[in-house]
Amino acid sequence: MNNRHILPTIVLAQFACTSLWFAGNAVLPELIPLLQLEASSLPHLTSAVQLGFILGTLVFAVFTISDRFSPSMVFLACALAGAGCNLSLLGASGLSMLLLSRFLTGFCLAGIYPVGMKIASDYHQKGLGKALGFLVGALVLGTAFPHLLKSLTQGLNWRYVIWGTSGLAVLGGLSLFWLVPDGPYRTKSTQPNFKAFFQIFRNAAFRSAAFGYFGHMWELYTFWAFVPVMLALYAEAHPALALNNPLLSFAIIAIGAVACVLGGYLSGHIGSAKTAFGALAVSMVCCLLSPWLVDLPFAVFIGLLLVWGFAGPMDSPQFSTLVAQNAPAHVKGTALTIVNSLGFALTIVSIQFLRSIQGMVDPRYWFLFLVIGPLLGLLAMRPLMNNE
Repeated sequence: MNNRHILPTIVLAQFACTSLWFAGNAVLPELIPLLQLEASSLPHLTSAVQLGFILGTLVFAVFTISDRFSPSMVFLACALAGAGCNLSLLGASGLSMLLLSRFLTGFCLAGIYPVGMKIASDYHQKGLGKALGFLVGALVLGTAFPHLLKSLTQGLNWRYVIWGTSGLAVLGGLSLFWLVPDGPYRTKSTQPNFKAFFQIFRNAAFRSAAFGYFGHMWELYTFWAFVPVMLALYAEAHPALALNNPLLSFAIIAIGAVACVLGGYLSGHIGSAKTAFGALAVSMVCCLLSPWLVDLPFAVFIGLLLVWGFAGPMDSPQFSTLVAQNAPAHVKGTALTIVNSLGFALTIVSIQFLRSIQGMVDPRYWFLFLVIGPLLGLLAMRPLMNNE
């Protein structure tokens, strides 16, 4: 197969498989009355996926799975298993089963998202920022896709969303396995490296990239998870408006896919560190403006959310590029997995913290605390700005 087809195949497979991520969130409004759930179940559902992903990435990192075994085979196995776990939602009879289904889906995603980045880095020594821009863009689009599917199937049974996302994951896993062999720049490990977790953080540049990424993650997934909540708060404050929340949620999240791709091209001109720093700074400004969201005219409100949705994930592929570039070659996949794991652990803290303050803080101030992540991330990145 000609190598110019490799990246598009990885991108499409990543999109297809990461559509599993927010599938549960998209159908939650139907599940709440069906399973007699509390209206506040959204944070728990999202955290279950994140917790599964974290445990999965820790297992993959400790046993250096993506460095010891064929990444394409690992990707396929996790795509098939993830599709099956997603389908188990159809048989859930209560919150416990629902959370278990989402937890196991998250565990499988640990062999999809970071492994997809590992495969891309095995094909790109130069231009990795651009390649990962396309790849993380596929993740963002996959994350948003269940909301679009929900919008398109309004009036139909919610199970079509679950069947659709699981089917996509199977197709994505099979296509990558059949069409993308192990990359020419792959360095294979022969045994588990239990010291890798501590070794990689000895590098100062690696630490700066990782801590910048952690600040980005504190904000991003909480923002994504609560986009429908922001829209609902605005609709409550402006009852004359009829909002298509699933379609708007899709647009606000999906625009980040365009940002990731554009950021990849931009990084080729100004570098990954400067691209990530700029995007993170815009996110911080959006966090600071969040208390005024519900008072804005509708066009300005949606415009600001689109800017936030654009800037939020734009830096993600550039952070992954910086992590990959500053990690030892023989544990590159493990380094990406470890940083992903720690970053997603922060998303649970962030999401649950927002849930915990909902009864004590005026809704207009809920999202102001997200500024902590971008602020600390920008401070951590300062040493990298002098290296480009």
